[in-house]
Amino acid sequence: MKKLMIYISTLFFCNGMLHAQGEMDAFRFSQTDLDGSARSMSMGGAFGALGGDMSAMSHNPAGLGVYRSSEIQATFDFYNSNVKADWGGVTNNRRRNAFSMDNFSYEGYFPLGYDRGVKGWNIGFSYNKIKEFNRKYAAIGNPKFSLADYAASRSTFAFGDKGGIYLDELILTDRNDPYTNPELSGQWLPILGYESGFTEPLDDKNAKNDVYYSAFPGTLRENLMNISERGSMREYNIAVATNISDIVFLGLAINVTDIDYQMASRHYETFTGKNAENDYLTLENTLETEGSAYSANMGVIIRPIDALRFGVAYNTPRWFKMTDYFYATGESYIESYSAGSSKMKAHTPDDQAVAEYALQTPGRWIFSAAGVIGSSALISLDYEMSDYRQMRLGNHNGDDFSFETDNSIINKDFRVAQTVKLGAEIKPSQRIAVRAGYIWQSNPMTDNLTVESKHTEVYTAGTVPHYTTIAAPTTYYTAGLGYRFSPNFYMDMACIYRVQKEKLYPFSPVGMSDQGLGIPSIEPSPSDLTVKTARIALTFGYKF
Repeated sequence: MKKLMIYISTLFFCNGMLHAQGEMDAFRFSQTDLDGSARSMSMGGAFGALGGDMSAMSHNPAGLGVYRSSEIQATFDFYNSNVKADWGGVTNNRRRNAFSMDNFSYEGYFPLGYDRGVKGWNIGFSYNKIKEFNRKYAAIGNPKFSLADYAASRSTFAFGDKGGIYLDELILTDRNDPYTNPELSGQWLPILGYESGFTEPLDDKNAKNDVYYSAFPGTLRENLMNISERGSMREYNIAVATNISDIVFLGLAINVTDIDYQMASRHYETFTGKNAENDYLTLENTLETEGSAYSANMGVIIRPIDALRFGVAYNTPRWFKMTDYFYATGESYIESYSAGSSKMKAHTPDDQAVAEYALQTPGRWIFSAAGVIGSSALISLDYEMSDYRQMRLGNHNGDDFSFETDNSIINKDFRVAQTVKLGAEIKPSQRIAVRAGYIWQSNPMTDNLTVESKHTEVYTAGTVPHYTTIAAPTTYYTAGLGYRFSPNFYMDMACIYRVQKEKLYPFSPVGMSDQGLGIPSIEPSPSDLTVKTARIALTFGYKF
């Protein structure tokens, strides 16, 4: 088969197991939300140079050294997600609510009684929910290409310029199970698409046929995608800090992170045309991910004068061990087929769709400055850098992050992200504090993913074809109040509003074509997503 190459890439590399990891999965688990106490969140998380708040353990643990007493606190959070999808002018809204305890922290102060030098030690323990995955979204549109076109193109160009999947490899027999074929470990979507009737071969009499087309004779009428995500990423910190002459504060935290993520999606298409008015296809996917990681945070705060503070911190990458569980079903109905074969349905194996791998997330540098006006007001600024090109995928043991092709794609599609956090607090009285903050986060994706004319192939996991990309910088607006009931007992409230623009792709572009066989390159039309989240957090604390 002669092929015209738009560009050459290797799709879903075979490594003897289900292809579980991709750049979008790495990115999903490398992001974190605004977290910590309500006081910290109401000031946009800009606490890198301030300290005196237990959220410092997740960012700059030197902030624990500012404490002069012990403290315990808990934070409760109400979360609302609203996702608006616009696909070619057709809009759809989905909402989801959640309530949870997002933070629990303890800090103990142990003074040494010295006026200079090391004046004391602080030890802290904390639990923080650092990422919330709960959201639902749906998109309805009439794109040019069908999921069947994509599955056919994936089957035809499965091995790049080396050709497609042979027909006899896709047919399930007593001697052949395509799902157990190590050569097809990254090709579960073409397998499921063929068994579900999405695709048909150019020549069904030739066992070595490797050219496929959409099995639907009609034209695509409507595409409906429903996606639901649940779960969270949680971090547990153990930190120690010290105060040197009230000028230098040093801190170190050791962290353990765990992930619990579930995704369910339904891709439904209908077709139109002669003898095709009732034709449809359905692809349903479920994905569950479990993982745990270790990392460390370290930092310093310098207070040259009472009114001015500077901070520097480094948060190491998180080193995850991950396990994915996949299951998918496909179904098609083609009215023009002969009686008895118009409807086809298939599913992936129940006992084989498990994949294990390792993930390294990017590290983070935090540079901070703050100004303090006595006990009546303060303003703080944090600048963060995180190099998403440092994301790495590897084997499950975590001793080899040399998945060369996957990691080179990450290096091409991502860049250094920058975050600016600004916060302020005013105390009109000794009991009341008024706070506000703002966060701006740059887009960590390059033009390869964000500009449609340059958008390249994206390697997704298992049989899940869809993914989202970031379309613009993300912004947070925060505000809050604090009230002291007594010198020991207090309550803080924070309101957080976040806006993020994304694009939802039903499947990846495929930049290969064969003009002689009438096989075009696949150029999917994305849906525009506007993701708005609103949170109300309450922190109750006690000093002793």
